[in-house]
Amino acid sequence: MAPNALSVATHAIHADDYINIVTDVAPPIHTATTFRYPRDPSKLQPTPIEGGESVGLQTPLVYSRLASANINRLEAILAPLIYSDIPDADLEGLANHVVTYSSGLSAFHALLVNVVPKVVAISGGYHGCHGVLGLHQKMHGVKLVDLHADDATWDAAGLGKGDIVHLETPLNPTGEAFEIKKYANRAHKRGAFLSVDATFGPPGLQNPFLWGADIVMHSGTKYIGGHSDMLCGVLATRPDAEGRKQAKVLRDERIYLGSVLGSLEGWLGVRSLRTLELRVQRQSSNAEALVSWLDKASKGQGEDGEVVKKVVSKVTHASLQTEDFDWLKKQMPNGFGPVFSIYTHETVQARNLPSSLRLFHHATSLGGVESLIEWRRMSDTDVDDKLLRVSIGVENWEDLKEDLLHAFRVLAEGVPETKGGRSDVQTGGEAAKGAVNGAV
Repeated sequence: MAPNALSVATHAIHADDYINIVTDVAPPIHTATTFRYPRDPSKLQPTPIEGGESVGLQTPLVYSRLASANINRLEAILAPLIYSDIPDADLEGLANHVVTYSSGLSAFHALLVNVVPKVVAISGGYHGCHGVLGLHQKMHGVKLVDLHADDATWDAAGLGKGDIVHLETPLNPTGEAFEIKKYANRAHKRGAFLSVDATFGPPGLQNPFLWGADIVMHSGTKYIGGHSDMLCGVLATRPDAEGRKQAKVLRDERIYLGSVLGSLEGWLGVRSLRTLELRVQRQSSNAEALVSWLDKASKGQGEDGEVVKKVVSKVTHASLQTEDFDWLKKQMPNGFGPVFSIYTHETVQARNLPSSLRLFHHATSLGGVESLIEWRRMSDTDVDDKLLRVSIGVENWEDLKEDLLHAFRVLAEGVPETKGGRSDVQTGGEAAKGAVNGAV
């Protein structure tokens, strides 16, 4: 069977087979930071005087800030998952288009350093990206304009060639989706780049390059990691000659930004990618089932409606955007994402609800196999204080439904809480009282 005929699920297991140099079935963890030069003097290749250090996935290992075995393997597996539509894929070539970083924010910072835009169009979404843009405003005065503003507003801001239109879809924290093609057309007609933060729509759910993205970003901490135990960021460039050239520069600039992914995190990422499709599609279908139930019940429908509507005022998720299904089902053919938001009627309800849940951990971040819920004001000062962000895991969705329903009853009717099943231990001093802007 030719490599190009393999499915994404199979690539997740075998995309790195060509770089195996040991007999271990499970890839070993390489922790070395420095590597011996060849003993044969004739094989010593000095760094070129012109151009400085330059690395690729085929570069011999020298120092782990440049490249390492674990990171090379992770990027090799990511390539066919991100570029899933390309026939006759050259896996080795595509891997050079994927650059990993120490976190999602370090990836976004690397993008801005690479492109050096004068204007960035952005709106809402992950507040950490706005924080990074704040640093660039301080350093060199980058201007910001509303992503959803009309052309006249973009023109007035001077958004043009070499600038960035940054679209996050689905959106953090609401889980709502935007049409990538629409923003690609708007960006490209004025010579700007379209960057898409696809963290909430990981490989297997959407491919932004199909709809005109120039560069795709992931906080790999979330679904690429998938087990709440690693930090990671990813930038992937267009699968063409220009994209490969840009990725080479990104990889070279990463050396001096110092934001290389750690070796252990690289190995954890490899472990996680093996099950990416299984996890994400299960999580997404779980979320859609829960959202459908919550949306109807919040309107008083069904046997749980009277209880749920006393607590829940509305639910947001891409699966509820029925008026957009013409483009949305094409953009996200395998599910609408595992994250949604619940809005309560009163702030006190949003604050108290997580403490009445048994199967949902009250914590920031998302994407792990376990379900999380967060009163979002714990980490984001800009959101509605009645908003709860929900990240669905791989549990049985009906168990999660019953857990939510019990919590709604506690708040709506004063039903006694179930005892046991959770320890409430936090460390970190003031951080335990409320996270600063910059949590995830």
